[in-house]
Amino acid sequence: MNNTSTPKISFRASDTIKAQEALEHLSDQYGNVPIDDADVLVAIGGDGTLLENLHKVRDLNLPVYGLNCGSVGFLLNPYRPDDLIENLKKAHEVNIYPLEMSATDTDGQTHQAMAYNEVSLLRQTRQAAKLKIYIDDVLRIKELVCDGILLSTPAGSTAYNLSAHGPILPLSANVLALTPISAFRPRRWRGALLPSQSKVTIEIINPEKRPVSATADSIEVRHIQKIEIKQSEQSGCKLLFDSDHQLEERILKEQFES
Repeated sequence: MNNTSTPKISFRASDTIKAQEALEHLSDQYGNVPIDDADVLVAIGGDGTLLENLHKVRDLNLPVYGLNCGSVGFLLNPYRPDDLIENLKKAHEVNIYPLEMSATDTDGQTHQAMAYNEVSLLRQTRQAAKLKIYIDDVLRIKELVCDGILLSTPAGSTAYNLSAHGPILPLSANVLALTPISAFRPRRWRGALLPSQSKVTIEIINPEKRPVSATADSIEVRHIQKIEIKQSEQSGCKLLFDSDHQLEERILKEQFES
């Protein structure tokens, strides 16, 4: 950010008591301008709050700085209210690019959504999902029997992807993680790393009997029959991190901490 002038800040907070108290304190201390007049948006809460606000500023080219008043807060900075202006001026900028999801349901309707963390598919009933997987229009798995599957960005690789035993991805790797969720067959398939420009197409086998839902961050579409996912090249967002709290370092440390 500009290191000489004081940035105009638009604050957004989750509904928790802790985040709302922080919002009131920070607004009194630094002011709170409308988002259209701001130089930076400061999101107060957890990772979910940050993701929600990334979607809000996607077309505004406005950098987002997260303050952790939630639980994990992997994508956020420590809550240090008195150092906010100095931290903003010295912040390290990271460009992240979302996934574009195009899901067609069993009624033939197409649903579009963006995801900065991951696009996940999950079975809707007691029966396992059966999926056919194409990468760049080439059939790679004829039938995957599983609870679901997800495609993760590097920024989202420490979230649901990590819980599903997927790999942690450095931001500079230019790859995506395709990770199965409780795969039954093929038994030995544990997922794949794909070039970031890959197009992933997943067809649901027998979607009426084995219904599947698709979720892009917080947007869910149920009863899908086909989904296409690719990384956007035009809808990137700028995330700001404290100079002593950079995301690349956090991702690296996550791979060595128990």
